[in-house]
Amino acid sequence: LERIVCMSILAVGLGGLLGSCGRYLITRLLERFEFAFPLSTLLSNVIAALLIGFIIGFERQMPSLSATKKLFLTTGMLGGLSTFSTFSLETVAYLETGKYLHALGNIGLNVGLSLLFVFIGFYLAKLLPAA
Repeated sequence: LERIVCMSILAVGLGGLLGSCGRYLITRLLERFEFAFPLSTLLSNVIAALLIGFIIGFERQMPSLSATKKLFLTTGMLGGLSTFSTFSLETVAYLETGKYLHALGNIGLNVGLSLLFVFIGFYLAKLLPAA
């Protein structure tokens, strides 16, 4: 593989390692509390949404991030932090146990808040002074 592809793969892999470890830490910190709702998944997804909105919003204003750094942060770190598969599994578990309102709430909160927090991230990036 060419050097740029290798650097991109390395950036995504290292970022994914950090993001996945961050998600694991969030889960471990919140498991001390007994929530009837998968709050750690929601929190991981919302934090990732806020940060990706901020990073992309910042990059749109001041395109100073290299492609490798952007891959590290977005595809790697935030891809590892957010978790669509766990969200899906938790939603299916609700459906299988007949907890349809829980399933709908999980879908609504994860999708709705994630979208909202991407927009908030964009907005926060716009508040930064232009360089």
